Amino acid sequence: MNIVVLDGYTLNPGDLNWTRLEALGSLTVYDRSAPDEIVNRAAGAEIILTNKTPLTKETIAQLPNLRYIGVLATGYNVVDIGAASERGIPVTNVPGYSTLSVAQLVFSLLLELCNQVRLHSDAVRSGEWAACPDFCFTRSPLTELAGKTMGIIGYGTIGQQVARIALAFGMNVIASATRPKTIAGLEQVRMCSSEEVFAESDVISLHCPQTPATEGLINAGSISLMKKTAFLINTSRGGLIVEGDLADALNEGRIAGAGLDVLSKEPPAADHPLTSARNCLITPHIAWATFEARQRLMETAAANLSAFLAGTAANVVNG
Repeated sequence: MNIVVLDGYTLNPGDLNWTRLEALGSLTVYDRSAPDEIVNRAAGAEIILTNKTPLTKETIAQLPNLRYIGVLATGYNVVDIGAASERGIPVTNVPGYSTLSVAQLVFSLLLELCNQVRLHSDAVRSGEWAACPDFCFTRSPLTELAGKTMGIIGYGTIGQQVARIALAFGMNVIASATRPKTIAGLEQVRMCSSEEVFAESDVISLHCPQTPATEGLINAGSISLMKKTAFLINTSRGGLIVEGDLADALNEGRIAGAGLDVLSKEPPAADHPLTSARNCLITPHIAWATFEARQRLMETAAANLSAFLAGTAANVVNG
């Protein structure tokens, strides 16, 4: 069985191993593959694993040996699902592996906005505390989360985990979802409309997929409903935000700050409006990338393939 990984570096930059996949066939791993390299590299492959390298209809048509596509992520929009289905090629994904890590980064970004830990640490390192006449000083306003309202848009497993952590901080939690639901242990969460989330929340955290209905969800209109003191957190998909509108709102003080782990184009252009926006934290799409989450991803990807080879289905997204 010829197995090709088209872009293995982000999953395994060297701290994991490919042993479980190597046990399933002849494995070739490429760190990255440009679009014009895919067909040549995967020419003899029966199994292709990809994270962000796209597999278009045209590409799939040029791979006659291909029997299985495994996406090394939860989102699978990099694969032309229709083209794969026409060929009878199952496409699998890896759901749920990063829930705890993504929720952790939500609060890493939020706590940095609330406490500006790096700003104050840098001030100490530069000698400001040593020269201070008082026992303490602040370089920015500090914000307590207890009693504030966390608004969650998209209430799947990650949104629910964010709700648990928010409740542990003593926050009130409201949520908006396509299908409102009551979750055991989260009965305190009040389901409401997205408009209510925008208007009532001190913190808004996005956890919905990017679809035609949610693309550009955060725009000048929805921002106008938010409190001037509100923080916006996005660890979901960059396309949920009209980025120029958010940059304008931050620079004009119409919301207090933003913490983003995703942008509409990654990596961004050097002159992207949000990279220089006021009180905007941006991390390079790392919420999923803890060692533990990547280890779970690797294990599930291997289990998906093992199930396929055994004639059973696991995490198949096209049938």
